[in-house]
Amino acid sequence: MTLLALAAAKAMMASSAFVLPLAKAADRVLGPRGCCLTFHRIARSEQWAHLPNRDFYVDADFLDRFLGYVLDQGWDVVTISEALRRAAGVEPAGRYVNFSIDDCYRDTFELLVPVFRRHNVPVTLFVTTGIPDGTLPLWAAGLEDALLHRDRLWIDGEHIALSSAEQRRAVFAQVAAGWDGPQAAGCYAAFCAANAIDIDAMHWTHAISWDMLEALARDPLVEIGAHTVSHARISSLPPEAALHELADARLRLNQRLGLDVQHFAFPYGRAADCGPRDFALARQAGFASAATTRKGLVHAGQDAFSIPRNTMNGAHRSLAAMELHLTGLSGTAARVMGRV
Repeated sequence: MTLLALAAAKAMMASSAFVLPLAKAADRVLGPRGCCLTFHRIARSEQWAHLPNRDFYVDADFLDRFLGYVLDQGWDVVTISEALRRAAGVEPAGRYVNFSIDDCYRDTFELLVPVFRRHNVPVTLFVTTGIPDGTLPLWAAGLEDALLHRDRLWIDGEHIALSSAEQRRAVFAQVAAGWDGPQAAGCYAAFCAANAIDIDAMHWTHAISWDMLEALARDPLVEIGAHTVSHARISSLPPEAALHELADARLRLNQRLGLDVQHFAFPYGRAADCGPRDFALARQAGFASAATTRKGLVHAGQDAFSIPRNTMNGAHRSLAAMELHLTGLSGTAARVMGRV
């Protein structure tokens, strides 16, 4: 398929005229099923349009509208625990959807959980413990913040003048691609020094704190799971180091929040990023489940250690685009294109 044909197919598949009638037909054919949806950050609508890394965020107004939509369409919003019970036949399956948030930033506490409270439905938080511990450099958040609020920056030895939102997005994409990897922390530290940015203050501008997590742990609508200590790619680590990432995150959450954390999500969850060895390590670390980012639906008999989750890209602000996940069409398309 050519790039032009692929773009045309995607546009058709995301159009309400095509997808919404198809969704009605799919409900009659597919019957009981679950759909797990995940994203990372949330922003108010007026802010979202200007963010340099806006696809990383879900528009708060769209999320509010989408939650209303799934409830109106008769979907149940559930925790991971309940999704697994339904898949195992312990409870009547029906149609159910789980929303999970990976990493967890300050906006999880301030903006995201209140949206779910307004609808009186649960949400799952997969916490990277290095964020509230202050040990994980939030370099992407800091880079984005500087690009958003400054007109000139020194970046990798070059003095860059910033103007439009489009240019800021282009600069973010280019710099983030160059920094991404083990060198990111060093590049970010040099960037902060060159631009007189207080790296610690910047961290807590974006990071969720343990005090916030303690408050959320007492909320009956919030389910808390683990997302490693340092947001590591588990498949790239030797077994002992990988197990520490999983087990230490669970232990830290249990001790700090007084919980018995049962669920885990891989920071990099596509087929090349986590496999049978890593699923076994999650079980060994004491988890009852592990979630991936392989697109697809949850059906009866779902393996609890390879749960599919569909990423809500912030740019897909249409109910039609979300129906592609709810019907499983996005998973089918991903498999056809080899993007699993």
